Amino acid sequence: MRKCLIAFFMIVLLSVAVQSEDQENIQLFYPVNTYSIVCYDSATGQFGAAVQSHWFKVADVIWAEPDVGVVATQSLADFSYGKLGLEMMKTGKTAQQALDGLKASDPNSDVRQVAMIDNHGNIATHTGENCIAMAGHRSGANYSVQANLMEKSTVWDAMAEAFENSEGELADRMMAALEAAQAEGGDIRGMQSAAMLVVTGEPTGMPWVDKIVDLRVDDSPEPLKELRRLININRAYEYMNLGDEYFFKGEVEKAKEAYSKSAELAPGNPEILFWQAVTMASAGEEKMAMPIFKQVFEMDEKWRVLVPRLVDSGLLPDNPGLIERIVGQ
Repeated sequence: MRKCLIAFFMIVLLSVAVQSEDQENIQLFYPVNTYSIVCYDSATGQFGAAVQSHWFKVADVIWAEPDVGVVATQSLADFSYGKLGLEMMKTGKTAQQALDGLKASDPNSDVRQVAMIDNHGNIATHTGENCIAMAGHRSGANYSVQANLMEKSTVWDAMAEAFENSEGELADRMMAALEAAQAEGGDIRGMQSAAMLVVTGEPTGMPWVDKIVDLRVDDSPEPLKELRRLININRAYEYMNLGDEYFFKGEVEKAKEAYSKSAELAPGNPEILFWQAVTMASAGEEKMAMPIFKQVFEMDEKWRVLVPRLVDSGLLPDNPGLIERIVGQ
C-alpha cells in the first residue's frame, strides 16, 4: 500500500512539473487525506468547519470568514482553494461559481476534494475521480461532509446522520460528526491531528473577536479526545467572560451562574477561578471573592504572590487593607 501511495504522489508531482515551464511555479501537493464537515447556521449566520486526519497540522485545510462563507480543501490538497474560494464568494460569487472557477483553472482537480458554503447557504462539493478510495461526500440542509482514504465507504453517511440528529451549538454538532466518522473506521491510517473553526455571523472588523471557536490539535495519538477537551475549555472561558460582563452590569446572580458553568466545564482550573475572584473583589463583592481566592491559593501558592502585583496594573484596587485580606486567605 505504501509503495502504491508513493508512486501515485510522484505521478501527480511529475504531471505538475511537466505542465510548468517555469520551475519556480511548480506547486507541491500534500496528501492531507481526511474527513471534514463544513456547515452554516441560518439563524445566527455562523459558519463552522471541523476536520481530522492522519496528517500533521490538518487545521490548514479549513477556512471561514464571517458573512462570506466556509471552505474545506483536502485530499491531495491545494490550500489556495481556501483563500481564493473565500475571496470569490466575497465578491458575490455563489459557492458553486467559486468552486467551478477554481476547478477550471486547476489541471489537477481530479485529485481534489472540496466543500464550500456561501452566505446564502448555497453548498458546492467536489470529490475528484482520482481521490484515494474510499472517498465521497454528502450534503444536507446547511452542511456538507466529505472524506477520502477512509477505511469504509460508510464514513460520510455516518457523519451526516450524526450532524442531523445532534443538538446544541455548531461546535457540538460538528464534534458529533467527527466522532461518528471515527466510530465508523475513519482514516485507514489512523489519527494524528484535528481542528475546529466557528466564526460569527456579523463581522466586527476584529478577526480575533469574530472567531468564536478556533482550536487545533496538531499532533496527538487521540486528537478527537483532545479537541473535545479544548472545546470545553474554550466554552469555560466564554462563560467566565460572560460572568465578568454581568458582574460589571450589576447582574450578580447571572454572573454567579455563568461563573458556576465555567467552573463546571474546567474543574480544578486555578486560572479561571483566580480571575473570577479578582473581578468580584474589584467590584466590591469581597465576601464572594475571598473563598475563591482561598481555593486558588490552596492549589498553588504562586497565585498569592501575584495578587499585590495587580494593583499597579489597575486590576485590583489600591487598597492595602483589601490586598492584605486577600493575601491572608
